[in-house]
Amino acid sequence: MFGKVSEKYDKEKQKPVIRVSICTGEKVAGFVDIKSGKFTDVMLIKTDKDMKKFCKDYGVDPKKIEKIW
Repeated sequence: MFGKVSEKYDKEKQKPVIRVSICTGEKVAGFVDIKSGKFTDVMLIKTDKDMKKFCKDYGVDPKKIEKIW
């Protein structure tokens, strides 16, 4: 785990992802429901600091986050 986890997600039902806009390149961190594929956004990622905060807050390994378009 990375840092202190202040938020939780259901690791059995969700996986962390970064949704990237094809048009603008905007990045949004969130979770995808493994069964339904529904994306739930958590925060906008503008800088590396934002990414580190997301990973720390949710205890996510940044190397294991999938990018989706």
